[in-house]
Amino acid sequence: MKIPFDAGVLGWAGIARKAGDVAMRDPALSHWWVCEKTWFVGVDALPNDGRGALLGGVPLGGAPQSAIEALYGALPRLHKAQLSVVRPGYPKPREGESAAAFRYRENRDAAHVDGIKALGPDRRRRVDERHAWILGLPLTENTPEEAPLVVWEGSHEIMRAALQAALLPYPETDWQKVDITDVYQTTRRRIFESCPRVPVCAKPGEAYLLHRLCLHGVAPWSAESAPENALRMVAYFRPNVAVSVTEWLAQP
Repeated sequence: MKIPFDAGVLGWAGIARKAGDVAMRDPALSHWWVCEKTWFVGVDALPNDGRGALLGGVPLGGAPQSAIEALYGALPRLHKAQLSVVRPGYPKPREGESAAAFRYRENRDAAHVDGIKALGPDRRRRVDERHAWILGLPLTENTPEEAPLVVWEGSHEIMRAALQAALLPYPETDWQKVDITDVYQTTRRRIFESCPRVPVCAKPGEAYLLHRLCLHGVAPWSAESAPENALRMVAYFRPNVAVSVTEWLAQP
């Protein structure tokens, strides 16, 4: 869902943009520049406190908080926000990425569900992290050709049903350990065939909220021309919840 403009959120975004400019130039965070320095992954890159406040500013609240609380209850303590920055030229191959993986990034927006990670030397997927929701807060104003977030509408319910069916034969206490690689990949293909791909664009002061099981990714930067310092910057919050995989899949 897109969350409408809030003047307080615009003020927060202005402070976050300044903090983001510092973070993406910080040598200690330089390892987050990947894909030949066209994408700054920026996990935990912003120095906000548990209320979302930055540099002595006000906590994150207003329209995003109201939307989240209406759906999920009280806003939890927030982690340091991810700072996702994309530059013209994205995507380029990520370091260590196979040719097939790059084609998936290029043609399918590297679409994924957060928390379902490829782990270990065999890169098999399991439910590793359980997020409550995903909140995106744009820090720059961009066109739909400048690497927007993309989501597959309705994908969360297809993914939910497929994972629940795949895990049902196993004891619920073992669900976090079960290899779900095959069903995850099969379900992604089904989603690509059946769900609309929707680019999501918003301005500073607006926000968007994603269901935790929604398949989503980053579109290529397709604008034909851009200033030398052009970029797309978004802050993301996706707090973990202390629930079982069973509860995580079943909750609204």
